Amino acid sequence: MANQVHGKKYRAAEKNRDVAASYQPKAALEIVKKSAYAKFDESVEIAVRLGVDPTHADQAIRGTVVLPAGTGKKVRVLVIATGDKAKEAEAAGADMVGAEDYVAKIRDGFLDFDVLIATPDQMGKLGTLGKVLGPRGLMPNPKAGTVTMDVTRAVRETKAGKIEFRVDKAGNVQAAIGKVSFDLGALETNFTAFMDQIIRMKPASSKGVYIRNVSVSSSMGPGVKIDPNPYR
Repeated sequence: MANQVHGKKYRAAEKNRDVAASYQPKAALEIVKKSAYAKFDESVEIAVRLGVDPTHADQAIRGTVVLPAGTGKKVRVLVIATGDKAKEAEAAGADMVGAEDYVAKIRDGFLDFDVLIATPDQMGKLGTLGKVLGPRGLMPNPKAGTVTMDVTRAVRETKAGKIEFRVDKAGNVQAAIGKVSFDLGALETNFTAFMDQIIRMKPASSKGVYIRNVSVSSSMGPGVKIDPNPYR
């Protein structure tokens, strides 16, 4: 049935991997690169099935990781800060810096940014924008490092390849760890950094197998399973 749903290019890409096999990361990523067929530079995505119960607050995995080889895309950073902190943000490379002016623009529909960083004293101004920013994952959050007084570090890490991830209701964590155009070594480095962070975040209350399944794919291509045993 699946082959009737997908197009000819997808079905051809599927032939590059054994659907029943689990590969080592390098081999899996090599298949993903080989299988990409879109005319644009597809993202390389990772999906990890965790043995957690997200309904328990201490098992609702959420965090960040700086991908050593970057994300492969330009990230537009808006910083809500005033005074010296605004100057720090500008010096660190923020694309936009402001306070009440940008809060007003967002309220009027401005959303031309990818990451919003704010100093703690400015969060009161952003509180009324929860319905706009929340559903888009743009509301600054201390756990994500986007509510901070260290705006220099926050901006630089974001520009360098910092990504945020969180477990969904089914216990899955998904993220983009690079682009198909990356060389194999860069993708493998990013994959390792992501998995290391996931493993470090294992909740003490999580019982049984923590890393259940791992797979990688390109944006349009088929998933390739990775052997989860080394991470258990």
